[in-house]
Amino acid sequence: MTEVAVLDTTLRDGAQGEGICLSVEDKLKITAKLDALGVAYIEGGWPGSNPKDMEYFRRMQKVSLKRAKLVAFSSTRRPGIDAADDVNMKALLASGIKTVTIFGKSWDLHVSQALGTTLEENLSMISDTVKFLKSKGLEVIYDGEHFFDGYRHNEDYALKTVQAASEAGADWVVLCDTNGGMLPEEVERVVRFVVEKIAVPIGIHAHNDGELAVANSLVAVRAGATMVQGTTNGYGERCGNANLSSVIPNLELKMNCRCLPTGGLKLLAEASHYISELANVAHLSQQPFVGVRA
Repeated sequence: MTEVAVLDTTLRDGAQGEGICLSVEDKLKITAKLDALGVAYIEGGWPGSNPKDMEYFRRMQKVSLKRAKLVAFSSTRRPGIDAADDVNMKALLASGIKTVTIFGKSWDLHVSQALGTTLEENLSMISDTVKFLKSKGLEVIYDGEHFFDGYRHNEDYALKTVQAASEAGADWVVLCDTNGGMLPEEVERVVRFVVEKIAVPIGIHAHNDGELAVANSLVAVRAGATMVQGTTNGYGERCGNANLSSVIPNLELKMNCRCLPTGGLKLLAEASHYISELANVAHLSQQPFVGVRA
């Protein structure tokens, strides 16, 4: 049986969904519910980005989770400075978190036009950030933002970005379909290629703009990915993220994968309804596996 680590980012990526506004108390309650469900990682937010997330991480320092690892999210260092001097790195360390997700640019177009820097400097930003955080004893999950679009545009450079993270000591390298526009056959082919090239475990982070985030997550696992990132009920910006309420049972019931502790699958529907209530979003009765019509 294949072990698949589930990273639930409802509190970070999911909270960007239209009409969702979670208070600190909401986030604490959802954290407890996800921990009881048995997911491996809970991404709580971006320290330093807003007072709410800083308060959340401050309060979580006094909470002991039973199974899940709490994760803080941030970007690589900014161009032209040392990682130790970057405000985002300082905020991560101040949060007291032992596991972090760092995202970096995979698409050469974004490096030159969005970051306004060179391709080589972007590789240094990735490598320097991972090395700095590893030197502080942290577990580092590296998210390659827009990886699939970047790979389509410049295969060699996109691969160099995730190799930089891997060689710098990242514990995980996650390939992101940030635009949500990939087809399953493309995702499976690219993931299989990267798994053969990268020494560390590979993950998938799929958005749902083509209504394929669940399918893309499943084929990524079939191609060798051992981490799936997504959100409860598929919440998230634009059309949402991969719906873990569907991904998890498909992996466990149909693909011989272990995502939750024994008995955890029986708790999935209750967790789905609980989180929709806290998010003040009507729960879809037609939702597979966890809807009342399923």
